[in-house]
Amino acid sequence: MARQIVLDTETTGLSAEGGDRIIEIGCVELVGRKLTGRNKHYYLNPGRDSHEDALKVHGISNEFLRDKPKFEAVAEELLDYLTGAEVIIHNAAFDVGFLNKELELTGRPPLKRYVGSVTDTLVMAKEMFPGKRNSLDALCDRLGVDNSGRTLHGALLDAELLADVYINLTRGQNALMIDTDEPEVGHVEVVQVDLRQFTLPVILAGEHELEAHEKVLLQLDKSSGGALWRKA
Repeated sequence: MARQIVLDTETTGLSAEGGDRIIEIGCVELVGRKLTGRNKHYYLNPGRDSHEDALKVHGISNEFLRDKPKFEAVAEELLDYLTGAEVIIHNAAFDVGFLNKELELTGRPPLKRYVGSVTDTLVMAKEMFPGKRNSLDALCDRLGVDNSGRTLHGALLDAELLADVYINLTRGQNALMIDTDEPEVGHVEVVQVDLRQFTLPVILAGEHELEAHEKVLLQLDKSSGGALWRKA
């Protein structure tokens, strides 16, 4: 079955090339488009303080991160987990750019060398909802995903929300379920019926129905100041 990893990061700021670093990584695993519960979550010591604006977004204090591991310490475990999977990210260019910088600093090749592919749900959303807001919160609202517990950005929570958003965007299933080893039950066989063997009756509108229809058309004609189809 296809293995997918929904991934999100939090960072000290907006520029990996400018010295900002990853402080949190959250990953949610899907196999056969179902949650497995085999997730990964890391808080990381970035070796620098977060920008004030970033702190307002993620709320993770510099003091909290002081005793957390550096990226180097979790890199092998994270890469083993991601290897071969389709990685799903919202605004992938941002997260992949930061991951690539962290990998570069540890002497490793970029992320694309490890994963099967990267899918950007922001690109998907822009194609499906052009001209609309397509932030994670906006998509949750639009697709009926409950994000009431999201007051601050958190990598694992955001990855869990994005997994649900992705399933809704791709219309694969209505709700996510933890995968179990129970066999499938209730298999339904779809039977195709050849409608050519039936004579389908044509039911015409009666006199009262035609009169009611005409009244509706007259009302539309009056309210619109002269409907074009009445002039044709």
